[in-house]
Amino acid sequence: MTEKAESPDLDFEQAQLAYSIIESLVEHTRVVSDLIAMMAQVLDEDTTKALTQTPTWTAYLDSRRSMERTREDIERFAEILKELKPEKS
Repeated sequence: MTEKAESPDLDFEQAQLAYSIIESLVEHTRVVSDLIAMMAQVLDEDTTKALTQTPTWTAYLDSRRSMERTREDIERFAEILKELKPEKS
């Protein structure tokens, strides 16, 4: 086995790829959230009230709160990524 295959830790390239994927997913989530907010603005009051009392809406709000907490984790991951970056000679 090679040393790379034995190491459970991420190397810089793997970490950079993971960060890129996470960043894309977070951006997509932000865009979808903005779209949902915009769509909610055009609903009448009765429809909005009915929508916000569903389990799906509750799950959406829980997910948004979770994403806010995840931002801190992403920032920590970015700091770790900077530490992994190989120095140029």
